[in-house]
Amino acid sequence: MGEFCKGAALCEGFFIDCAKPILETHFPGLSYSAGLIGYGSDVLGYDDIVSTDHMWGPRFYLFLREEDMDRKVQIFSSLSENLPYTYRGYSVNFTEPDPGDCGVQHPEWISSGTVRPLVFIQTFDGYLTEQLGTADLEHISPRAWLAFSEHRLLSLTAGRFYTDALGCGNRVAKIRYYPKDVRLYLIASCWENIAAEQAFVKRCGDCGDEIGSHLICARICERLMRLCFLYKGVYAPYSKWFGTAFSRLDTDERIKQAVAGALSAGDLLERERLLVQAQALAAGLHNASGLTERVDYQIESYFGRDIKVIFADKLAEAAARELAGTAFARVPLYGSLSQIGGVASIADGQNACEQIMGLYAP
Repeated sequence: MGEFCKGAALCEGFFIDCAKPILETHFPGLSYSAGLIGYGSDVLGYDDIVSTDHMWGPRFYLFLREEDMDRKVQIFSSLSENLPYTYRGYSVNFTEPDPGDCGVQHPEWISSGTVRPLVFIQTFDGYLTEQLGTADLEHISPRAWLAFSEHRLLSLTAGRFYTDALGCGNRVAKIRYYPKDVRLYLIASCWENIAAEQAFVKRCGDCGDEIGSHLICARICERLMRLCFLYKGVYAPYSKWFGTAFSRLDTDERIKQAVAGALSAGDLLERERLLVQAQALAAGLHNASGLTERVDYQIESYFGRDIKVIFADKLAEAAARELAGTAFARVPLYGSLSQIGGVASIADGQNACEQIMGLYAP
């Protein structure tokens, strides 16, 4: 293996240089879409040398029309028989899916015989149903939006199609970001969660509970980070890439600095100062967004105590007022499971979709 190559560039080159000529030669006139979409750090651009040990390498999805699916085995066989053993120093051949490890496949170097490429062939409807539980992206209910895994929404919209005769890209564009009412509900929920603990960072510290103070500070910081994604209209990834994505998010650098400073501050007063500063800056993003009426806020004492807040509940209330007349008008401000670290995996599959939507029944 030579110098590390980002997976996005590797996969696009692999399709154009190796797979596309085979398809054109053996299946002229075949109508299909192909690209890198869905699972994987390479789709998001976060992959590095560590990523290369499993489910990473020259790969792509090949989407066919339903009437062409009877050619799936033939197409895969043609690719297996004609693809090279390596591409840009990476194995094109992979192991059989490991049933004991969620079907994971690893690169397997060979120099003879047919290759087992990491090429996935299916209909786009079937793929969407696997990912979201529905292929109908035109008629998604408000509650269904909250049941979807935010990371999966990101992985679908962050992908790239190399060729798209079936118009898959246009379909994915329907879920580019949350509808306004869903977005407002999530914003209101984040501010509501911040408001619930806004006075406790200082209070815990004053009582000698540094661990509690740090934990609550971290929870508020995560909510502020999520608000930045919401105000910028960008899906947030799951926990492994959440901090990385935030560091690259096109938002006020002062918020990033204040959040980082609050999380690392050993001094209680400095922790409180930076955390409240980050909240004030996020409130500024809220007003700049134009999603609600302007909210007046300032850093002030919490009901006369020696604790500084901006009264985050005012921002939650402003967002909640905009939900009047929507499906979320009388729904408690839970937020989504994707916003709760350690619980987000429940929303990643489809088996709990109906139960999750039940949380949001008025």
